[in-house]
Amino acid sequence: MVRLDRLVNVLGGYGVRLACCPVSRSLELRSVAVREPGAVGGDVFLAVGAESVHQAVAWAVAARAGVVLVHGGAEVDREAAAVGTAEGVAVMVVDPSVPWSQLAGVVYGLVLEGRETASGRGPTDLFALADSLADAVGGAVTIEDRSWRVLAYSRSQQRADAARSATILGRQAPQRLRELFDARGVTAHLAASDEPLFVERDAEHGLTGRTVVAVRAGREVLGSVWVTCGGPLEGARRAALVDGARTVALHLLRSRASADLERQVESDLVIRLLEGTADAATVVSRLGLPPGPLRVIAVRAHVGAERHAPLLLAFERATTGFGWSRPGRSALAGNTLYTVLPGEDVAAARGWVDALRAALPAEVALWAGIGGMAGAADLPAGRQEADECLALHEARAQDAPPPSYDESWDDILLQRLRAAARAGRTPARGPVAELRRHDREHGTHYAATLRAWLDAQGDPAEAGERLGVHQNTVRYRLRKMAEVTSLDLGDARKRLAMIIDLAATEDVVEDEQKPPPRL
Repeated sequence: MVRLDRLVNVLGGYGVRLACCPVSRSLELRSVAVREPGAVGGDVFLAVGAESVHQAVAWAVAARAGVVLVHGGAEVDREAAAVGTAEGVAVMVVDPSVPWSQLAGVVYGLVLEGRETASGRGPTDLFALADSLADAVGGAVTIEDRSWRVLAYSRSQQRADAARSATILGRQAPQRLRELFDARGVTAHLAASDEPLFVERDAEHGLTGRTVVAVRAGREVLGSVWVTCGGPLEGARRAALVDGARTVALHLLRSRASADLERQVESDLVIRLLEGTADAATVVSRLGLPPGPLRVIAVRAHVGAERHAPLLLAFERATTGFGWSRPGRSALAGNTLYTVLPGEDVAAARGWVDALRAALPAEVALWAGIGGMAGAADLPAGRQEADECLALHEARAQDAPPPSYDESWDDILLQRLRAAARAGRTPARGPVAELRRHDREHGTHYAATLRAWLDAQGDPAEAGERLGVHQNTVRYRLRKMAEVTSLDLGDARKRLAMIIDLAATEDVVEDEQKPPPRL
């Protein structure tokens, strides 16, 4: 069983739009139906072969379905809304590029199994497995991944203790409890053995006693199963725990395979958008993103010199979502994680980055850049902007707010100019180049003086304050500079060109901004 609201959210990631919903979004869906001889009714109707929205809705009404899925482009949305509302059936319009075979697997998995994958989509029944295992072993069960995060737990409260409650409420074993398990050799045992291990009670940590067994696929530890108990499990109860751990391993492997496949499909579509595609609007729809403004966020992460593993962890967190709801769609490209986020609010984009950072271990350092608001077809430009904002953030403190293009376009422009200057694309001759050459050869500070005078808009007093010299010194230097090169300070275009040249090459002379000695 799954609720309609969950079905809508999941199928949005597959290019399915909700055209109308005259029924409650909390409607429970327990069965799926298609039009075939002898078919009985169902809560969700897949209108395979329907030639029109009218026909699809009629089939759904006959099957007593509460929701119907029908193929169609954006042009059928209005018709679907009118017909569905009139008949009291929720209509979901499937993008024509999404095959029924792919969609049917997702719908059947969700409705008939009613659970989630690690990425927030698709079927798994770890909670049901935890319940049945608790009945078999006679104790409350918790299933955790290899990072001590809670994946599922049983309803049973047999021998439940404070440590179990803290673990479930925090969605992860508390740090002090993990330290206790390390000290008692539990972590080392799980890494090396498939045998169950009994952990003695510890009143200080609220622990009444545990039997734990590793969940393993080959040599890889996927997680662990914990049972609250007063003593070691023996006989049939111990065998049930060992068998249960093997079953959990199968579920986790299936969940991982499903999540990895979904992530790959999502990544491919996101990369198409970032590289540019003629059907950008269709790709956005297939990703389940709403039409409207979008932003690209570029992220890099590392722990010390290690960059690959932290970036993969960030990608996993970004595609897992925060509380099953993921506003963005993500992809890995090279050493960067890209996320396409709907909306025009910069604060929302920064909030997304903060949520990602909070979901990562404390030792992971994370930098990000936020591109400007863009339409689907303009996302390649948004990616470049996000990359350049990311470069700005990497040059600043990690805890500084991630730069956005809206606020940092001037820094980006200067960054582009400096990149051109480093590539030798600025003039080798001209007033600025000649003044810098004179400074190197004679120890003068003419280039810095010109910069200060231009920044002060020709006010020698303000320029002198910037340089730490008297305004008459500024006037004297301007006269001497005119003997070195043709400044032509009365020409507005030449003044603008000199400002650009100075800004683009300001890192050429490291001490240019230092106050020169008084002459």
